Amino acid sequence: MIISILSAIVVLGILIFVHELGHFLFAKFFGVGVETFSLGFGPKILAKQIGETEYRISAFPLGGYVKMIGESLDDELPEEDVERSFMAKAPVKRMVIVAAGPCFNLIFAYLVFIIVCMIGVPTATTQIGEVMADMPAARAGLRTGDRVTAIDGKPVSRWNDLALLISESGGKPVELIVQRDGKTFPLKVTPEMRTAKNLLGETVTSPAIGVMVSKEFVTERVGPLDAVVKGTEHTWNVTKMTVIAVAKLFSGSISVDNIGGPIMIAKTAGEQAETGLVYFLSFMALLSINLGLLNLLPVPILDGGHLVFYAWEMIVGKPVHLKAREIAQQIGLVLLVGLMVLAFYNDIARYLVGQG
Repeated sequence: MIISILSAIVVLGILIFVHELGHFLFAKFFGVGVETFSLGFGPKILAKQIGETEYRISAFPLGGYVKMIGESLDDELPEEDVERSFMAKAPVKRMVIVAAGPCFNLIFAYLVFIIVCMIGVPTATTQIGEVMADMPAARAGLRTGDRVTAIDGKPVSRWNDLALLISESGGKPVELIVQRDGKTFPLKVTPEMRTAKNLLGETVTSPAIGVMVSKEFVTERVGPLDAVVKGTEHTWNVTKMTVIAVAKLFSGSISVDNIGGPIMIAKTAGEQAETGLVYFLSFMALLSINLGLLNLLPVPILDGGHLVFYAWEMIVGKPVHLKAREIAQQIGLVLLVGLMVLAFYNDIARYLVGQG
């Protein structure tokens, strides 16, 4: 439990810092005064004044904020601060400042994935760990400890490649080249259609032969240039999967029961920390992408909602009416609080009550 809590604090602290740093740096770049840079909300625990900015660590670590001079048109400012106020800047500059937070999260995840690829990613081989009874692999004669080296003439050395080729078979017979006790021989296997849940929690039907991965792993390390390529692939794949998952949540294709909150983050962070540095860093990158994309949603009170307001101002030539902004932000607050309540409820049901 202690490891989980500490791991969650480290992960959230780093991701919140990265996010708020994006807002802070671009505010400074465009000449906007910054009054407060806070990690966390609520009462301040530690604080230090450097120049005009107070840097804080606050009591509740589920977020953070950068308070800029003149964030609202209603703020009454000394004459010397008017030009340095946030709202005095052109809408496009305000949009860059707002978008910098989520973008820094995405860039941070990309850099972490590059580091992970250079450290080395543990990858399962094609050694068979378990053969399920009364399934195609067992009926064909496949055994625990066998190693599959090719499927239908295509060489395979990693479990992901094996699983992909079986999935792409469409249930048609495939020929496996198997190594056992120093001998190599072919085996014909006809996959069966099986129903299971995918990574998004959806129930899908796909071909399966009834084998489980073994505990044999190899560490794949690459140089800096290859790591940039692979880091790009990892970042793109996770980003795409996250966007698809959010879209499916809104459409109802994925149950809201899959939404997790602080307890889920803490538990997963602790598990990944105990498993190893690579897994911990990968989880942090995954969470960073989720945080960045969540903040880009066009919901008032989130960064994406502010981007919509400023885009509207650019198009029509004047800010969104104050009353409309207030109503929209109240709706956004209700939605955000509702999402947090749902996440806490799911966490409690999943981990404390045992209903998940």
